[in-house]
Amino acid sequence: MFLGRRLGIIVCMRSAVIIYNPAAGRFSVKPFIKSVVKTLASAGWKADAAETQSGEHTIQLAKQASVEKRDAVFAVGGDGTIGNVVNGLIDSDTALGVLPAGTANVWSIELGLRAFTWANPWTLKRNASLLANAPCHAIDVGTCNEVSFMMWAGIGLDAMTINALEPRIRLEKFFAFPEFTAQTLMQAAQWRGVKLRLWADGHAVEGQYIVAVATNIRHYLGGLSKLSPEAYLNDGLLDMWLFSGSHLGDALRHAYEMMTGKHINSDAARKITFTSLRIEADSPFLIQTDGEPRGTAQKVEIKVKSGALKMLVPPRGMKLLKPS
Repeated sequence: MFLGRRLGIIVCMRSAVIIYNPAAGRFSVKPFIKSVVKTLASAGWKADAAETQSGEHTIQLAKQASVEKRDAVFAVGGDGTIGNVVNGLIDSDTALGVLPAGTANVWSIELGLRAFTWANPWTLKRNASLLANAPCHAIDVGTCNEVSFMMWAGIGLDAMTINALEPRIRLEKFFAFPEFTAQTLMQAAQWRGVKLRLWADGHAVEGQYIVAVATNIRHYLGGLSKLSPEAYLNDGLLDMWLFSGSHLGDALRHAYEMMTGKHINSDAARKITFTSLRIEADSPFLIQTDGEPRGTAQKVEIKVKSGALKMLVPPRGMKLLKPS
């Protein structure tokens, strides 16, 4: 930390790294990073900017920031970029600040932050200003086979769609929603679900499911659904949602019910709240975490790490914290 003197008063300047993904979103955020540096500087931060080149590079940059004992990492990008930064900061004293600039930006919807676009470049500076003096809270993080996630870990149709789409070129991001919808329908037309055996905190469940998604947050489906409307970021729990079925009609029904909130009472959907969960299947299945493809597995261990991540929480995000 840098100590300086101003009018005879010792000022403690906080240190940060701005990790930005130039490939995120429909337009590059790179030309606007200097404005973030200046905004943070005016609020008492000394911030360096680092451009990330890949998901693994993002994780390494975040880890380096924690090794250097930086006070915060400001992640500029989409949900995938933020998820990779989380993997680099988990269990450290370096806080995460989210400056959304991606395509879907579900995490920004969750926190009540407007995402950066070239039509509204001022949102980047405004969000930086909000986070510059935001309180720091310890929040939960999930792990899926040792990969950390802040939002979801998914098996089935959502993982199949994400593995088919990512990585995308920038032109495709202008048609993100219709492309995602078309790819999901294409996958659903061929998908017959997967038979899973689950053990959640000692309780066994078995069934044929189109989607199985563990969530730490409230929103899902690109922010169109409030999947777990009562979820908190600091309650030490995750929700596993199981959507049964074996054909396209079942998938369409679940999508409709999730977007209208009817999945809460649906006879074809089930929620299991847990701290530790194991999943097995007879054949390998695809996995996604925070919208990033994570390959295949036949066994999965999903756990919650309570209070494992420090995060700068903007005013509208305070409702996500369970009252003490």
